[in-house]
Amino acid sequence: MINKDQFLEFALSKFTQFGSKRFTLDELANEMGISKKTIYENFTNKEAVVQESLVLYLNKVRSKMNESVEREKSNPILAVIAVCRIGLDSLKNFSPAFLFGLRKYYPKVDTYFNHFRTDYIHTTVRGLLLRAQELGHIKKDININLICQLYLERLHLLIFTEENLFEKFSIDELLDNFIAHNLRGLATISYLEKNDHLL
Repeated sequence: MINKDQFLEFALSKFTQFGSKRFTLDELANEMGISKKTIYENFTNKEAVVQESLVLYLNKVRSKMNESVEREKSNPILAVIAVCRIGLDSLKNFSPAFLFGLRKYYPKVDTYFNHFRTDYIHTTVRGLLLRAQELGHIKKDININLICQLYLERLHLLIFTEENLFEKFSIDELLDNFIAHNLRGLATISYLEKNDHLL
């Protein structure tokens, strides 16, 4: 017998692969070898399954990101790159159909997902960029709030255009072109002289 976390992980893998609306609880129950009644004994409805599975996943993503921030705390720019790598790696698992389904059929879950994303950007990533600016790693005249809005908040919109960029480019290519090159443009000459090889 599987535990609740294992159930939620399996459910999310199916929702992200096929879309949260298209993959039914009947199919989920059938693939897991349990009855639909068992699902309803633990969850009020499908939206609850979608939400709890996404919350579990995002908590794991947040934990990985926090570990990266701690590991790179002496170099906040590298911490931003590490966090963005984890973010891209986690987004890669989401099909455009899954994200569309959240927006259209599960607005509360979509709101939670967007809040997680923007909150992490505006607290952790913004804090790292401000710290880098204080340390003289980022030019003083850079508006960090604007950078967060321009480059980071809308990243998922750029990746999931009509073509899924994850299908055309590697995580490294996306990270270099969306994040690292932009951070190089923000960095001071003295920072780049010591760290450009790391970016």
